[in-house]
Amino acid sequence: MNNLIITGKLVKVTPIENIENKDGRKWLKRNFVVDTNKEFNSNICFQLFGEDKVKLIDNFNVGDEIEVYFNLSSKEFNNRYYHNVDAWRLNKIDNNVTTDENNSQTDDELPF
Repeated sequence: MNNLIITGKLVKVTPIENIENKDGRKWLKRNFVVDTNKEFNSNICFQLFGEDKVKLIDNFNVGDEIEVYFNLSSKEFNNRYYHNVDAWRLNKIDNNVTTDENNSQTDDELPF
């Protein structure tokens, strides 16, 4: 499967939640929302699971442009489907870095 990647502006980060299932198993969960600047349904809520993953968002601030690598999954319960959008890698996008390809070579340096 190809990597699923989306970019956008970080608009919200929720506190870490301590979750316990009915069997007593515990884990950590944290959500964050990215605005993709699309015309419709531009906000996407991602989730981070586990002690290591919930810390991934700590290096970012609301307003940062980020790139999110994620997985989609669905589970059926009582004839209804529930979807998860699980982030597993985050990168900051630095919009201040620009490259001007027109100035990268002079006529004397052309490869042909």
